[in-house]
Amino acid sequence: MTARFLWVFFISLLPLVELRGAIPVSQAFTPPLPLFPAYVVAIVGNMVPVPFIYLFARRFLEWGARTKMLHSFCTFFLTKGKAAGDRLTATAGRGFFIALALFVAIPLPGTGAWTGTLGASFLGMRFKETVCAVITGVLIAGSIMAAVSAGVFSIIR
Repeated sequence: MTARFLWVFFISLLPLVELRGAIPVSQAFTPPLPLFPAYVVAIVGNMVPVPFIYLFARRFLEWGARTKMLHSFCTFFLTKGKAAGDRLTATAGRGFFIALALFVAIPLPGTGAWTGTLGASFLGMRFKETVCAVITGVLIAGSIMAAVSAGVFSIIR
């Protein structure tokens, strides 16, 4: 059983798949893993990369902007991110936290913790605010996926 929990943990670490794939996998095992422990393991696995993404994505772009080979690519993202962040801050203000949490909460590929954290890092959102918004979104997405997975797999079995 521990090996299956490790599968759930490692699947939830993956970009694009994240806990949106890990929770259904936990219920597809025969016998299925207990839902709440699988939910917790998937959330922990999904949140592990968040601080690293936040802290190193922007630094990578800033480093790349100083190199000859990556200059145009990285400068493009830094410039666009700054402009988008300024526009979002002007229009959303404090609503940016809620917008990020809802973006992460949508259980579709490409809208999870990885993408939300990258966006927040590029847009200059504060670290603590980013982590709080992302964990809120991950908890909501995990709840949605747990409910859907439990329902789907109970029908199949």
